[in-house]
This record gives sequence, structure tokens and C-alpha cells, in this order.
Amino acid sequence: MTEIENKRISKFLSLILRHQPENIQLKLDENGWADVSELITKSAKGRMHFSFEDLEEVVETNNKKRFAFNEDKTRIRASQGHSIAIDLDLKAAQPPDFLYHGTAEANISSILENGIEKRTRQHVHLSADKETATKVGMRHGKPVILTIRTKAMHEAGIIFFLSANGVWLTDFVEPQYISK
Repeated sequence: MTEIENKRISKFLSLILRHQPENIQLKLDENGWADVSELITKSAKGRMHFSFEDLEEVVETNNKKRFAFNEDKTRIRASQGHSIAIDLDLKAAQPPDFLYHGTAEANISSILENGIEKRTRQHVHLSADKETATKVGMRHGKPVILTIRTKAMHEAGIIFFLSANGVWLTDFVEPQYISK
């Protein structure tokens, strides 16, 4: 499979498994899992053709580990980033002292005043390193990396989760925990 084809399938999976499974009448369970055979069949009916081997390659080579199989590879789901109501069955975790949030320069004044909101997603996404946060910020414009005082947040009782692909999740980051 070409890199272009891999990226095309990955973008399609992000749409279907995170936001709009109804586009191909795909059923996700309460934890966001979809049957792999059903995904392949219904995707083909929607004119997005790929094999199980193609799907395996996308899951294995995605640098952000956006997707995961269950143990016997009969079910697949997005690791995080859903705008639909699902329960990823994540366990609360103690974050490191600091995490990072990449955003566009145009968003800074609003964030410093109002905090970081999850908006249409289920959680705010935070990165463990500045490099990842920079890549995230670049998708939205000129990147700015914010440092989040997560130890202080955790000590204040704010809950964090760590997704299967290493993204830290929380519900909201208040302005007092953010540094530019």
C-alpha cells in the first residue's frame, strides 16, 4: 500500500471511528469498538475499499497510534478524540508535573482568559513532550506551546486519564494552570 493510500484510509477511519459512524451505518459499542468485518464491508459499500491487511498496516504504522485492535483483531476503535459519546473505559492516572498543549497563536488570548475547553470532543488533549505539542499546534496555524501545571491540577483534585496511545486527557484546564 502506498503512503498516500495509507493516509487516505487513516483519515477515513478517524472520521468513522471518532465522529460519524452513521456515514456507513457502522455500529460502535459503548466503548467505541467496531467489528472489523463489518467495518471493511460497510466501508466498501460506501466506496472506501481496503483489506484486512491494509487495515492492519494503518493501525501498525500510524505514528500517533490513533487506532487499536482488540487482542484477536476482530474489533477496532479510535484511541481517543471522539466527538460522539463513548466510554473508553480509561482509568484515572497521575500525570507528570507538567504537560504541554499545542495551539495556534490566534487562540492564545482566549485560552489565557478562558482556559482550554474540550469543545466538541470528550476531553482536552495534552502531550507529554513539546515536540508532539508543536506538531499539534502546527495543524491550526503558527504554533504556540503552552505549559500546563498538571501536578498542581492533580493536587487540586482534577482527574487525568492516559489514553492507549499516550495522550493525556482531562475535562478542562483552568487559566491559572497555563503558562505561555
